[in-house]
Amino acid sequence: MQKVNEKEKEFRKGDSGPKYMFRGPNVDWGILVLKPRESIKLHYHAKVEETFYFVEGTPKMIVNDKEYRVKEGDAFRIEPGEKHDLINDTEQPVRAIIIKYPYLPDDKVSC
Repeated sequence: MQKVNEKEKEFRKGDSGPKYMFRGPNVDWGILVLKPRESIKLHYHAKVEETFYFVEGTPKMIVNDKEYRVKEGDAFRIEPGEKHDLINDTEQPVRAIIIKYPYLPDDKVSC
């Protein structure tokens, strides 16, 4: 069993980016915050499936060159090999839960 509290973890960029609650041994599970005009940058994973569940904000999700306007409550499951980006082109922050499986921290490939 493992227990954490969000206040014990830090965002990668201080007040935005991913904040991983659990890292391995089987899954990455975290919270993603994007401030206005931030993005995760176009990338894909060779073997990792990535899921996004949006709890706040309406960013633009791009998957294999197709654009989607996110609504709160939307979930996206991105298969290995699917190029994706998340762009906060709004004036409001974005908050999402992210899950990556399996745990392969070096599986990200930038485009």
